[in-house]
Amino acid sequence: MSESASYILSACRENDVKFIRLWFTDILGALKSLQITVEEVEKAVEEGVGFDGSSIEGFARIDESDMIAVPDPTTFQLVPWRPREQGVARMFCDIYRPDGEPFEGDPRRILRNQLERVQSLGYTFYVSPEMEYFYFKDSSGTQPLDQASYFDQMGDAGTDLRRDTVLALSSMGIEVESSHHEVAPSQHEIVLRYTDALTMADNAMTYRLVVKEIAAANGVYASFMPKPLQDENGSGMHVHQSLFKGERNAFYDSTDPYHLSALGKAYVAGLLHNSPSITLITNQWLNSYKRLQPGFEAPVYISWARRNRSDLVRIPEYASADETHTRVEYRSPDPACNPYFTFAVMLAAGLDGIEQERQLPEPIEENVFEMTRKEREERGIGTLPGNLSDAIDAAANSSVIKDTLGTHVLEILLKNKQAEWDRYQKHISDFELEEFLPKL
Repeated sequence: MSESASYILSACRENDVKFIRLWFTDILGALKSLQITVEEVEKAVEEGVGFDGSSIEGFARIDESDMIAVPDPTTFQLVPWRPREQGVARMFCDIYRPDGEPFEGDPRRILRNQLERVQSLGYTFYVSPEMEYFYFKDSSGTQPLDQASYFDQMGDAGTDLRRDTVLALSSMGIEVESSHHEVAPSQHEIVLRYTDALTMADNAMTYRLVVKEIAAANGVYASFMPKPLQDENGSGMHVHQSLFKGERNAFYDSTDPYHLSALGKAYVAGLLHNSPSITLITNQWLNSYKRLQPGFEAPVYISWARRNRSDLVRIPEYASADETHTRVEYRSPDPACNPYFTFAVMLAAGLDGIEQERQLPEPIEENVFEMTRKEREERGIGTLPGNLSDAIDAAANSSVIKDTLGTHVLEILLKNKQAEWDRYQKHISDFELEEFLPKL
């Protein structure tokens, strides 16, 4: 028996675990699961578990459907919302073909590829996402639980739900930095503490499930839909990121006015330059573009600054004088993305800036939303894709996206998203009927 299998079996015995869920993610970021009993653990860890890949979005055609899910023993954790007697644990899996080759469509593998690339340069990529979401009465509508706003104590109906969620995350080894009510009614945010990108992608997938499970256990519905309420802010996933070389923050320079090193500036320049093409990944749904509109705090224009929260990229001023905490905040992603792909393309965009020695434009400390189009054009401020179709076109023409995702994933993703856009274009909305039917 391998050391890994022995460790898992021992942990199962100590915690009275009977069932193990093997988790993996499809190309759209949906969490999938196979369940085995403790008696199958040794075989699963050493040989993997076969499944039909043709049933998973973006995995395989029917004529090449066999896939192998190989659990990662380092991700073993108890599932706290299930009974403790004859309990349940989970492990994330890497996906392989039957011949033992890593599956090129596995989101975890795609992120690993970028991490191996940056590690070959001597760096570790750290991230921390601020993932927002809503609580609603049920899944059939958008009736909020409260009318509270930013950091409100009184009237915050989600206090106990967030508390239980944070405790569940902590019991699974996921460190939480902070949690609070957000700006919109019944909107909330839990910030996960900085860690390496692969661990964080696994944590983000776990986070979304835990939020939903705790909500369901309390008779309410949690949603990561980017823009569920028409006249309120949508839910974002601002991603703080940095590169470390050993114990030193490669983005930090104490002599720079922004405390940002030349490498850090090139990284930001790469994010800005590639932001239109990576938007399909960071904001992959039709509804994502209802959030990316002027007037609701989400970024629309391609700019950067230190204080200004209307910019796409921000260098948080409160942390920039501290080497450990100096970081880049990329503000367009939403929490309904595939976190493996999102972290991968952001890193690839930043590395493109470093490798191509891209020059960082001047910061925009004014409110970009209040500028005229002429003022933005004169200052060279571009715009993110305005809808899913524009994002598809930008991604399809990007060598950075193709090199990061690979041909297999990119072709399937473009086909899937084009079909989503085509369905939307054919749809006659209630707004159109109410607006035009009585008049035309």
